[in-house]
Amino acid sequence: MSYQPRGYEVPVSLAVQTVIYQNEFPALVRAFRAVVHSAQRAKQKKEIENWVVRWGDCSPEETISQSDIKSLQELAANAGGGFEYLFFGENLGSAQGHNVLAGKSEDDLLLILNPDAEVSPTCIEKLTATLKEGVGSVEARQLPLEHPKNYDPRTLETAWSSTACLLTRKSAFDQVQGFDSKTFFLYCDDVDYSWQLKLRGWKVLYQPSATVFHDKRLGLGGEWLATSSEAYFSAEAALLLAYKYSRQDLVKHLTKLFAKGSAEQRQALDEFKLREKSGTLPTPVDGKHEVAQFIEGNYAKHRF
Repeated sequence: MSYQPRGYEVPVSLAVQTVIYQNEFPALVRAFRAVVHSAQRAKQKKEIENWVVRWGDCSPEETISQSDIKSLQELAANAGGGFEYLFFGENLGSAQGHNVLAGKSEDDLLLILNPDAEVSPTCIEKLTATLKEGVGSVEARQLPLEHPKNYDPRTLETAWSSTACLLTRKSAFDQVQGFDSKTFFLYCDDVDYSWQLKLRGWKVLYQPSATVFHDKRLGLGGEWLATSSEAYFSAEAALLLAYKYSRQDLVKHLTKLFAKGSAEQRQALDEFKLREKSGTLPTPVDGKHEVAQFIEGNYAKHRF
């Protein structure tokens, strides 16, 4: 069943999917309660008819007990929805984890949600109301730190959408074959997903009235505190994204930069060279540079 522009009297089903990895259970429950409330409200507003929350667990061992699963299922059922838990048995990463969860879904819409993201009561209804005809995905505004990338305040179009909280059509997700998990393990899979949608004519929007609390920690200077793994995977993704979107000039620039950079950047460069040698780099696309944006180390023009 495909999603129609708002106003059509058709049932719409929503699957909220989250990939977890050794997350603290109390924090997961807080996020779960928030999404249950938001989905329940969206159903009451007739923006959706059915909904389910699916967790995919990449942890070394199952982090959710059977009694906890039952409790979450009861909580969801009391609000008119459902809950499913899938233990992967391996660390698939964010991209492949979401692909597997989406493969379990026959729903019209997918809400890709971070485990450390708590949606507002009106978040889901505002996202679904924005997903009009021709729109492939809609991103919520993150609080307390709003993402600085630019968007058109009239059309809401933006360069790419973060999957901290992203509503997308299942049909669009299937059309682009989901996230490119062979290329991106953790970072830039959402940038790539947005650009793949655009290459196929879908619009990618940002809805500032749909809000989500994203639990990010700041340093004394107000900067995000990146872990060593975040530094590595972001550097690796930067090289892979530039290569995939036909920016060999940028690949050369990053190669020189990372060769003299941090330990994580040098490690990322070594991995990129190994992929290059083994012939496992992605096939370059967007040769005319129609959708991809690389602006001062970012993937969009920033507002601030």
